[in-house]
Amino acid sequence: MDKVSDMLDLPDTDTLYAALLARDPAWEGRALVGVTTTGIFCRLTCPARKPLPQNCRWFADADAAQAAGFRPCRRCHPLGATAEGEPLVRDLMTRLEARPDHRWSESDLLALGHDPSTVRRAFKRHFGQSFLDMARAARLRGAVASLTKGSTMIEAQLDAGFDSASGFRTAFARLFGHAPHQMRQGGGVLADWIDTPLGGMIAIADDRALHLLEFIDRKALPEGLRRLSAHVGGRVGLGRTAVHDLTESRLAAYFAGRAPLLDVPVVLHGTPFQQQVWSALQQIPAGQTRSYLQLAAGIGRPTATRAVARANATNRIALVVPCHRVIGADGTLTGYAGGLWRKERLIAIERSYA
Repeated sequence: MDKVSDMLDLPDTDTLYAALLARDPAWEGRALVGVTTTGIFCRLTCPARKPLPQNCRWFADADAAQAAGFRPCRRCHPLGATAEGEPLVRDLMTRLEARPDHRWSESDLLALGHDPSTVRRAFKRHFGQSFLDMARAARLRGAVASLTKGSTMIEAQLDAGFDSASGFRTAFARLFGHAPHQMRQGGGVLADWIDTPLGGMIAIADDRALHLLEFIDRKALPEGLRRLSAHVGGRVGLGRTAVHDLTESRLAAYFAGRAPLLDVPVVLHGTPFQQQVWSALQQIPAGQTRSYLQLAAGIGRPTATRAVARANATNRIALVVPCHRVIGADGTLTGYAGGLWRKERLIAIERSYA
């Protein structure tokens, strides 16, 4: 009989084997297969030839597979998140991290032997945006730092590698929801950039609390910032407060495995129902997950599953209000605005806190 890891509840082996044959992406981050004839363990989406069912062992995570003596597959890279299993994505993300200020173009991709349309599809599939969009956002990191320190607009534009002032303004507004000169005129609530192992984040805070924390590549970030501006009277500017420093230090400790609780004061801008859901999210311990149904029942609204899901999706304070800890009723890693690859990584990080 096939052995099943008891670290987490897994379904029967017939279900797992069917998912392996179908290369079902719904099982990413939930199950791995070890092949006894090769001593290798893989994702269920691995493109390698499929083993016979009697040669399969099933594991909830990579630690369990390695503890049983299996080695990670070199084709699907099961030690990383889903995106890391695709060589093209892994290669370009490494290059982007090494050269964040480079003005990447389709010509660069062609020179590296990559088809731009293939790259575009791969990044859209994993991250919800193109590689060139991600590269443009990375360049804006330098502009934010320059403007925060009081540099002129042209200096910030050049620091970000933009030859065109209009192109710089357009890219900045696409990310922040406002043109750079409008944010320099803000006051009471300030926005600044925080780097994390999962990418840059925009943190907006005053001297009391955090109002917004979002990954810079989230599509809804500009709209979220516009709504926040309305809540605070249009006073969002560029700068840093003690709350930014606290948030950055708490995030560093969290990613280093030293602090499961992101203890940062927050202001939740939303309806009473949304605030109730967001408060409930903060009560989910690191290393645990809840379904939308469980979350709805927990706030005394068992029939409001869809409304709870919508409230979860409109959370604007990522990680501190941990909406990534909510999964589908069947255990699948359902949509996460920050990207499913991040959700996988976050849940994996938090297993050490369980």
